[in-house]
Amino acid sequence: MKKVFSKEVKIALTAVVAIVLLFFGLNFLKGMSLFSSSVEYKMTFVDLKGLTRNTAIYANGYKVGTVTDILFDFEKQGPIEVECDIDPRLYIPYGTRAKIETDLMGNIKVSLLLGKQGAQRLKPGDVIEGVNDKSAMSQVAEMMPSVQAIIPKVDSIMTNLNVLLANPALVSMLTNMDGMSANLKEATFEINGLLKELHQGAPNLIKHADNTLANTEKLSKNLSEIDIDGMMAKIDKTLYNVESMTAALNSTEGTIGCLLHDPSAYNHLSSTLSHVDSLVIDLKAHPMRYVHFSIFGRKEKK
Repeated sequence: MKKVFSKEVKIALTAVVAIVLLFFGLNFLKGMSLFSSSVEYKMTFVDLKGLTRNTAIYANGYKVGTVTDILFDFEKQGPIEVECDIDPRLYIPYGTRAKIETDLMGNIKVSLLLGKQGAQRLKPGDVIEGVNDKSAMSQVAEMMPSVQAIIPKVDSIMTNLNVLLANPALVSMLTNMDGMSANLKEATFEINGLLKELHQGAPNLIKHADNTLANTEKLSKNLSEIDIDGMMAKIDKTLYNVESMTAALNSTEGTIGCLLHDPSAYNHLSSTLSHVDSLVIDLKAHPMRYVHFSIFGRKEKK
């Protein structure tokens, strides 16, 4: 039987098949879709931040495409155009933005910030505008100068802190603080005891307060029952009588008024009292002149 393929042809065919399989295998490992169609779009970025071909594109955390080519304009050096293939099943509305993200491990990806639902769909070949977003690594890189400036200050602070900790006065202060803490604990215990006593005596105190309030209420009730109007009328009547008596004393018509204001009446009364006094003295000295007394009812001879 005559051989159809020579040994050399078989080797050549095997090499071609191997190359084809290697090509498709590499593309598959890079994330390119081998058996499904894709839609080509363009993205524009000011800074690629290390973006390369075959970088994965995500929407809401799900891989939807890859970067196929990067077009850099060396003359204008304007926004950089990035061509990409995206799954045609993804509805990309107008207003969608693309953002390059870098994680702490240095992995780069493109995230699609989808526009408002219901907006008109982008057509194949349309441009998706890229937005600048500071990733975690870029933020750390920006913070490095500040961190480097802070390190000498931190070192100085640590040195001063070590000197302070080595100071014997600090140990003494800590010892005094221990004593103060013990005293504070004792004072707290005494205060708690005082509060406990107050709590125990509170019922009696409340009882006395209730009694006081009851007495106060009773006194208020008694005061409310007093006839203030009648009392005031009596006071007015008494004041009127005092005023009348004062007017009588000031008048010269009455006996007391004459005695107070008329010297002749006073002198006459004084003379009368003097004669009465003389009569009393004479009565005591010669009672028989004024009193006639006989057991047998006979009259005394003259």
